[in-house]
Amino acid sequence: MGEFRGVVGPYWSLRSVVGGVEWEAEPERVRIATPAERLRANARSSGELL
Repeated sequence: MGEFRGVVGPYWSLRSVVGGVEWEAEPERVRIATPAERLRANARSSGELL
């Protein structure tokens, strides 16, 4: 799961919600995370287990 950071040519630049190195993705392969996916990612970033 990544946070949108901007546009780099034909790609979108994304970065992990907990920081780290950005990566590029084709916009047609990106989708909005489901509520369950966001909950799991938030739990992992704070060290919790779901």
